[in-house]
Amino acid sequence: MSTLTKEPTPAAAAPARTYPSYSRNLLARLLVNREAAVILGLVAVYLYALGNVPFFDGPLTMYNLSKEYAPILLMALPMTLNIITGEIDLSVASTLGASAAITGVLVVEHDLSVPVAALVAIGVGALLGALNGFFVAYVGLPSLAVTIGSLALYRGLAEGLIQDKRIAGFPEGWQDWPTERIGDSQYPNIVIPIAVLIVLFALLLHFTSFGRGVFEIGLSDEAAHFSGVNVARTKLLLFTLSGAVAALAGVYVALKANSVATDTGNGFELKVIAGVLLGGVSIFGGRGALHGVVAGVLLIAVLNSALQLDGQGSEVIQIIIGLLLVGSVIASNFLPRIRALLPRRAVAPSATTKTPATGDATRKVSQ
Repeated sequence: MSTLTKEPTPAAAAPARTYPSYSRNLLARLLVNREAAVILGLVAVYLYALGNVPFFDGPLTMYNLSKEYAPILLMALPMTLNIITGEIDLSVASTLGASAAITGVLVVEHDLSVPVAALVAIGVGALLGALNGFFVAYVGLPSLAVTIGSLALYRGLAEGLIQDKRIAGFPEGWQDWPTERIGDSQYPNIVIPIAVLIVLFALLLHFTSFGRGVFEIGLSDEAAHFSGVNVARTKLLLFTLSGAVAALAGVYVALKANSVATDTGNGFELKVIAGVLLGGVSIFGGRGALHGVVAGVLLIAVLNSALQLDGQGSEVIQIIIGLLLVGSVIASNFLPRIRALLPRRAVAPSATTKTPATGDATRKVSQ
């Protein structure tokens, strides 16, 4: 009497593990998430300020807001990818200051053209970022410790270049370009390169194999390595990008202010990190979306502008932004745990499956 051998089949195997969010339908994934909540908060705060804060609806509000928060938004783009991998770059503001100082020295004291000086500054910024990336990716040092050290080191570089003086006197045409309006709109020219970089970083993160590797590294370095991701090279490239974009922001800040000092960009790193975390990126890595980060930075910008126009002091603004940041970190830690406790709809397996060996032998699948 022949016996029917039960061979393991794909249907009988345990279902593959997926991200928790993908157990929900498409509409829920698009609308019920932290990014959507931040966008909704941005719209709500903007509409409230528009109707209740004096002068918020004036012609200069969006112009000044865009002009002041342009460097924060620029630096938040590569910071998003770094934090998704589980790393962080605290030296971005110091890189900005060093690059602004290099631009000022080359243009004002050595009579180089602004484009040439900007390219040199961006190149130096990329090298400074690559130095951070080398110690993190290839030496294995924690990024928090490395970039705290380079924060002081790169700020010292700026101070060594300009010392006690303030460098001023950029060519008038280049000085005015970043802050000139786009046609008759309320937005300065700097919005154009920012929009281009947002699109490029969004494509890189969400629509390429490199971006998938960034998320895999954030979930597990070791698993990413065994799945074919070059972890060290990816981290080195991300820190290099962070330095280059921070240097570009430094060139913009120098031209916008028509001067460079040793404290240029001081404290910007906290605003950058606050915008990234508020935008839904997990400080533990492995999760985030660029549109949420853009909304997070804009939310901080609108809040800051509205509170200033409402006559609130800087301490109130810092407290509110700090509370938002702490709340976003708490949410990223506890919401997944709460969601895991909620009942999920089980997917009922089919009653019978065919074994690949015979094609006609069937067996019951335990319910």
